[in-house]
Amino acid sequence: MTGNVLIVDDDQSMAETLTKAMTRRGFTVSWRTSAAEALQLLDEQDFDVVVTDLHMEGMNGFAFCERIVNNRPDVPVVMITAFGSLDSAVGAIRVGAYDFITKPFDVEALQLTLSRAVQHRRLRDEVKRLRQVVSDARGIDQLLGSSAAVQKVKELIERVADADAALLITGESGTGKELVARAVHQRSHCATGPFVAINCAAIPEALLESELFGHVKGAFTDARAPRQGLFLKASGGTLFLDEIGEMPLAMQPKLLRALQERTVRPVGGDLEIPYEARVITASNRDLETEVAERRFREDLFYRINVLRIDVPPLRVRGSDVLFLAQHFLALVSQQAGKRVVGLSPPVAEKLMAYGWPGNIRELQNCIERAVAYTRFDELTVDDLPEKIRNYRSTDLDIPGVGAHEVLTMDEVERRYILRVLKQLDGNKTTAAEVLGFDRRTLYRKLERWGAALEAEGD
Repeated sequence: MTGNVLIVDDDQSMAETLTKAMTRRGFTVSWRTSAAEALQLLDEQDFDVVVTDLHMEGMNGFAFCERIVNNRPDVPVVMITAFGSLDSAVGAIRVGAYDFITKPFDVEALQLTLSRAVQHRRLRDEVKRLRQVVSDARGIDQLLGSSAAVQKVKELIERVADADAALLITGESGTGKELVARAVHQRSHCATGPFVAINCAAIPEALLESELFGHVKGAFTDARAPRQGLFLKASGGTLFLDEIGEMPLAMQPKLLRALQERTVRPVGGDLEIPYEARVITASNRDLETEVAERRFREDLFYRINVLRIDVPPLRVRGSDVLFLAQHFLALVSQQAGKRVVGLSPPVAEKLMAYGWPGNIRELQNCIERAVAYTRFDELTVDDLPEKIRNYRSTDLDIPGVGAHEVLTMDEVERRYILRVLKQLDGNKTTAAEVLGFDRRTLYRKLERWGAALEAEGD
């Protein structure tokens, strides 16, 4: 087994000799003549194993090994010690060295040691990855709730999991779009591969291209070493592009090309590199509106919107609010070491009445705050944030309808649909889901009521 090796020896001729020998045996080798230079290189590049001499000027092998173990515990260190020096061998093990070899040593023995070290590192990485898979294995079961809206999301996850087509997940902030993406990944044929996520809104425009596609050495001022982009890091698994609607317009044609051609070109590079990863995108914006207002490319929208899952907001999930609140209560109280076992009936009423504009994330924060404040084994209304304590909902009323007013069913339907749209901030896709219509039916109804809507200022 071969890999990337860093050789550190203040004897340059020895470092070059070992580099040539290991390169001939299939390893990719770099060398440095001081521990300080090697530590800098380790910050810039990834290595499978480090080989270091014990006796070096400046920082010796013990101190160097200790620094690597503290900063990069995943990288095994092989130390070269003097022949017959038991104290040196024991010292190497004490500072965390993976193995040691004694001078004079056989090159074939070094090759075998390095192969074992590389295998050790990769096995550790695999174990770490599998632990993450196990921790995420519940996947779809983490989508807590029994409402019809959540059950429909779970059904869609099962249906789209093994498809290779692009998937777009839509929903307001805090509704759990990444959780849905992870559930799709865990049920797909890519489940054993990596799940790589990036928030497109969190990366500066100048860095986003390099983050996604990688760069070659010297591509820009700080590009001191080549870097692999997330498309390639996700190979064999899933790449999740969260908040795709926030992606700068200048980047969108580059992303479109990568999705169409199934290749990426690193910044500053000339070669197209193929990747094998499923791409899932998510947005809290209504992308149809973004396309209509020319803030999002239409061709990119159709490329990512082959399959679609709309994640419902918390306010339309009924009693799921209480189920989730109890779930968060159990988790938070255990972490805080407090015995808080339930919600008082007035608290349940307040939680059900509130509109939850921040969705599940806001509910979790609310419960964390309440557990921190409460002095009892049951949450009380006084433990809740003021805006939830004082919230008054009129969502069940049909606006503008007096107690004795008689309306046609068409007018009742019109007013109710407009009310739902208002609650959902004009998101027609989610509104259609909540109302039980397909989007085309909703658009036809809105078009039919167009004159009236204009008259009302909608």
